[in-house]
Amino acid sequence: MADVTDVNRGNAGANLPVLRGHNAALVLDLLRTAGEGGISRLELAERTGLTPQAVSKITARLRTEGMAAEAGRRASTGGKPRTVLRLVPSAAHAVGLHLDRDELTAVLVDLAGTPVAVRRVPLDLGAGAERVIEAAAVQVDAVRAEAVRAEAVRAEAVRAEAVRAEAVRAEAGCDGGVHAGGGRVGGVHAGGGRVGSGHAGGGRVDSVRAGAGAGGRSGEGLGVGELLGVGVAMPGPLDHATGVPRRVTGFPQWDGFPLRDALAARLQLPVVLDKDTNAAALGLALRGPGDSFVYLHLGTGLGAGLVLGGTLHRGARTGAGEFGHQVIQLDGPLCECGNRGCIEALCLAAVARGDLAEAARVLGAGAANLVGLLDIDRVLLGGRTIAAHEERFVRGVAAAVAERARGAGIPVAAAEGGAHPVAEGAAQLVLAPVFRHRRSAELG
Repeated sequence: MADVTDVNRGNAGANLPVLRGHNAALVLDLLRTAGEGGISRLELAERTGLTPQAVSKITARLRTEGMAAEAGRRASTGGKPRTVLRLVPSAAHAVGLHLDRDELTAVLVDLAGTPVAVRRVPLDLGAGAERVIEAAAVQVDAVRAEAVRAEAVRAEAVRAEAVRAEAVRAEAGCDGGVHAGGGRVGGVHAGGGRVGSGHAGGGRVDSVRAGAGAGGRSGEGLGVGELLGVGVAMPGPLDHATGVPRRVTGFPQWDGFPLRDALAARLQLPVVLDKDTNAAALGLALRGPGDSFVYLHLGTGLGAGLVLGGTLHRGARTGAGEFGHQVIQLDGPLCECGNRGCIEALCLAAVARGDLAEAARVLGAGAANLVGLLDIDRVLLGGRTIAAHEERFVRGVAAAVAERARGAGIPVAAAEGGAHPVAEGAAQLVLAPVFRHRRSAELG
């Protein structure tokens, strides 16, 4: 696979901090993919091409920073047992925001991309930039505070169990202090970490240290310094490189507004902006094989995220994926974009009158066009309308693709992954450059 570069060219370079060097990012990515089982320094050296000495320096620094921890030892194959290292997911976090036309979803994820806290609230995307930015900021604070409260509850449970175990030992005549998960109990450490307090709305959240496991230093968690940034996904068209929406269908007032920079100023955090379908496609591509696929998102609107030959395709002017505004009926109904007979207008109208078979047929016709034009390998479906009628849409779109697309066997399936693919993908806009994912070189 290719080496790692920015997922967000022109965007992250100007707006996200340079978190670590290229070699350290490669090591971090291998620690991430190794999971809880971990990976040895020798394996890290072999897979990165770095010298063992370089790997030792990098891993020592990552352990000092709380990003890596020991995960035990492996049996010897001739020498001394190898120490195995793993990523500490709780060492840092990212927030993903999905600004839909009528709803805001905020997801806080850890370094492994696992959701830690999720919030969904109503949103009026046309209420004005200031109100939308404030709503987004409130939800960023809220998911952070929610995660802090959850960690405090978990830590208290660990502390209570440790006290119970100490009481059992005392009854048995055992001596010794109370330890839980390698951490001292008594309001200071539980599971290896200090529990802080959170404040929703005020923006301040004290750091939370989740248990680091055997021999490892825990990560700092959820304080401002440990939140790497906020990824924002919204309907397009928009320019992800400058962080500026264009004439969003139905909401032309967003045209030219510097959303990324305005939200970054409000939050005092790095912010990355991309189209909702691009964010979802990024998240899906990082989970699965780096092939060619289209992600079709049907909710309040209709759009596409394109991954071609392992590359997230935005187009030279960042306008690729405006799938919903293909005209397939010249004298069709008027669309909010100003054209007639767009797939989005036809599909949403069919959904509104309860004709799901027709909606799937229209969606399938557009998908077949993409298959024929781009020779893609898979069609993935997502969005709240698809989720509510998954089987019917998959079956209907698959039938249309099989009928219209030349060449058989193009699979059509519901997109797998998280429950909130756009918001989780938005968080990956922040995380992927941190790891400089080997596949993200091709996804930028």
